[in-house]
This record gives sequence, structure tokens and C-alpha cells, in this order.
Amino acid sequence: MIRKCLALSAALTLAACNTASAPELDIPEVEPGEISQETMVDITRTLSLDEFEGRMPGTIGEEKTVALLIERYKAAGLQPGNGDSWVQNVPLVEITGKDFSPLTIKGEGTEINLESRKDWVGVTYREDATTSLEDSELVFVGYGINAPERGWNDYEGLDMAGKTAVILVNDPDYGTGTLEGDFGGDAMTYYGRWTYKYEAAAKAGAAGALIIHDTEPASYGWNVVESSWSGPQAYAQRGEDAPELTQVNGWVQKDAAAKIMEAAGQNLAKLSEAAKVKGFKAVPLGLTASASFSNDIKKYETQNVIGILPGAERPDEYVIHTAHWDHLGRCTPADDGDDICNGAVDNATGTAALVALAEAHAKAGAPARSLVFLAVTAEEQGLLGADYYAANPIFPLAQTVGGINMDAFLVAGESKDVTVVGPGKSRLDDFLSAALELDGRTATPNPNPEAGYYYRSDHFAFAKRGVPMLYVDGGEDLVDGGREAGAAIAKDYRDNRYHGPKDEFDESWDWSGVMQDLQLFYRLGRMLGNSTSWPNWVEGDEFKGIRDESCAAAETGC
Repeated sequence: MIRKCLALSAALTLAACNTASAPELDIPEVEPGEISQETMVDITRTLSLDEFEGRMPGTIGEEKTVALLIERYKAAGLQPGNGDSWVQNVPLVEITGKDFSPLTIKGEGTEINLESRKDWVGVTYREDATTSLEDSELVFVGYGINAPERGWNDYEGLDMAGKTAVILVNDPDYGTGTLEGDFGGDAMTYYGRWTYKYEAAAKAGAAGALIIHDTEPASYGWNVVESSWSGPQAYAQRGEDAPELTQVNGWVQKDAAAKIMEAAGQNLAKLSEAAKVKGFKAVPLGLTASASFSNDIKKYETQNVIGILPGAERPDEYVIHTAHWDHLGRCTPADDGDDICNGAVDNATGTAALVALAEAHAKAGAPARSLVFLAVTAEEQGLLGADYYAANPIFPLAQTVGGINMDAFLVAGESKDVTVVGPGKSRLDDFLSAALELDGRTATPNPNPEAGYYYRSDHFAFAKRGVPMLYVDGGEDLVDGGREAGAAIAKDYRDNRYHGPKDEFDESWDWSGVMQDLQLFYRLGRMLGNSTSWPNWVEGDEFKGIRDESCAAAETGC
């Protein structure tokens, strides 16, 4: 076992290992694993069959998928991950809003009526038959951020009870053209995500939260907001002691927001600039908001599938592997009438990878720590299975060393690199650097850091609760054709198959690049499994304080 501290390329903005300020990490060398391409091909093909109906939670496709995973986990040599059970039941609630009133903004001599879907969208996370926001005072809270580690609190001194927060999208550094600043420059942090903004508003006691949509900093147009936030919205059911929620969460068009500011005697552009400066004070707008709608509520259960390879020396320390088994079910038909979104790449490949890696680790013999293989449900509905597990963990989070997320292997040839989504966040980067060195490959940072992709996959449910997680995609620099070929394959998938009926299994696929990536994930899991270190988030990361607090309260683990 080699204990070493690896310096990473500054160009990648990965977490540099500085022995003067950070503990040396125990990073064992790992021999290649015996990973079965036959397993990858067989499971991906099977999960992509039309008879699985696109693997929508709550359908026959789920029953078939869960049964297949349990069968293959058993054959791989795993043990049930939830006591004597292979599954964790995930209770979901689906809320469909209807009969929306306009969002009415009133002030002295002013009334603005904003049309639902055209000017604003709204939902509730509460399981109420009717939702009503009545004469709620509007307060512009800038970016709606409370980040103690950055000395930033947009809610400082505010009493938000009964009021509605009006919030800017993304975070204060957006648009700087660099990756420097309190919030990482153009690289979106968790504080820039809409999920965080609604949570922060609720913690502040707000009755409502409205995010001002702007295409560039949001990284998607109003059409995406309008389609995503109308129709059925699924959530994991909440426990009795769950935190309080706002009554209404929503978005308003930028032009509509400008009219609201004008009615308040303010200027949206000037307020937006002021909100970028540390010490910004929230601005009461002297206006009220009212809206109402009714809700159809449906409750049902789905399942996470969990297998474990118990550790040989420290079985109460866990390394987790995640991938989502679900997809979209039936969807908008293709020109040939095919309406099954089979989800072969997204994410039959990642689901198959869980089994293939489990097989390889079992063949090699259990490492010192336990390895957990978690196939989560309802990712496509909002990371719900992962979030439910992380909120109700089978294995304590303070005893979970870290993990690796696998979300869609774009099946191409071998590559010289891998794409690291969210580099520079934790000391797991040191393990990644060591594994890449052994494989003779390099790391390319995510080319669109402003889009915040680190916060959009299943690992995020663990990260926001303090568990360090890696999210690594396939490479962009292909051995055959370089970056141009890699970009062309990615574009073809994105334009022609992603979230559509043509994401289907292809017998002619070249699996060499996928197997290359699996070898990397095997090394990472094995390194973490045999290490004695507990890699933490780097200083200043938004999740470090959460991890430190969790570790301080734990009797065992980190």
C-alpha cells in the first residue's frame, strides 16, 4: 500500500494537495479488475427492451427492472443492502396543479395580472387540496443566499413570515468571465440552483418564493421552465418532522419581473447589479402578491435497489456507488410512431455498470471497507430516490466515506481523458488523479461549469448532506478522431436520442470506451475501499461545514 500526496494540474482546477495545509491521504495502488463486458452488454440490452416500457416508476417496467437487479446482485455475490431486503421503499406523492388564477401584484394605484405559464409558473410542495397566497408582501432578496462560510446572507435581519421572496437566478459571480470570486465566478455553485433558493426561502419563513428567469444565467429558456413546471410534479413524501415549506414556489418571466420592479419604483437591472456586492440589503417592494390554484394528489411507492459487499476489516465504513435505474416510460412519439423512451444510454448503461462492478469487486475479494451498490429510482422526476435514501440512509452518512455516481455512458471508442463534473470540490480528486495516472489518462474539467451540472444528478443528494461524491463522465478526446469526434458523438446523442424514443440499444456499439471508464471506477472504488483516509470537501466548499458538523456529532466514522 502506497501512501502519497498527488499534486493535480492547476489547469483542471482540481483540489491541489498541499501537505502544509491538508492531511496526507492514504491512496493504495490497485490492480485492474476483471470486469465483464458481457454483463454490460446483456443488462443494457435487456433493460432497453420494449417490454420494460421505458422503466417508469410505478409501472410493470419497474417490477421487471427491480427483479432483474435483485437476480443479478445475488449472482454477483452481494448481500441484501437493507437488512434482509434488497429494496428500500420510496413513498412518492404526485401533485398536479390546476385552475390557476393570475399572479396578481398590487400596490398603491397599481395592479398587474400575470398569466399562468405565459408570465409565471407556480407549484406547491405541500399536500394541500387548494393553495392560496393572499396579499403576501414582496421582498427582493437578491440571490437569496445565506452562506456563512462566504460571509454572505441576503436574509440578514429580515422577518419573512407571510412574505414572498423575489430572487435572482444563479449566483452573484455569474457573468465575470472567470472562475474566480466568492462563488466560483461563472461556475455555478449550489447557491445558484433553484432547489437551494426555495429551501433557503422556506428556512427564512417565507410564504412564497419567486425566481426571476433569465435564459443565460439559468442555462435554459422559458420554454423549459414552462414545460417542466406545469403538469404532474412528483416529490418524495415528507416525514412528520420535516422542515417547514413555502406555500408557493415559482418563476416569473424577466420582462414581467421588470414591470413589477417598475411598479415598485425600482429598476431590475440596477437592483441586480447591487445584489452582486457583498453586504447587499434586501429591498421591500411595497407591493403584494396573490395567487391560487387547486391540486390533484396521488400517492404511490417505488423502490431503490441496494446490494452490499461487506468489508473484510471495517464493515461499518461504506463506499457507495450510485446509478438510477429509471427512465421516462412512454413519451412523445417519434416519426415512426415509437412512443417508448427505452433509455438505453440514460441510464441502462449506468445500471448495468453497478452489476459489472459488483461482480469484479466480489471476484477480487472484499476490500477493507464495505462497498454499497445503490440503484435509485425516480431520478428523471427530480432525483427523488437518491434524495429519499440520503434523507433516510440505510448506512449512516457519517460512516459513508464517499461515493461515485454513474449517469449515462455515451457508448463510443476509447478516450485519452475523462470529463470531471464539479472538479476542485473535495479530496476525492486526489484519488481520481491517482487512478487516472495508473490508467494513463487525463482529466478534462466540465466544459460548461456555469450550468451547474454537479447539482443535477443523484450524487447531489449525498453531497448536500455532506458526503463527498465524484461525478465523472466519459472522455471528450477520443483515441480515434480526437475532440472533434467526441463532440460530434455527444451532439448526435443530445440532438437525436436524449430523452427520446431513439435512445435504444445498438448491437454494433463499440464498448471499449465504456470498459475503460469502468476500469477507472473500479480502481476508485477499490482505492477508497482499502484506504484509511476520510477525504473531505476542500476549504470554502459549500458542503464542508455540513460534513464537519455531521462528523463532529458522530460516535464512529469520519
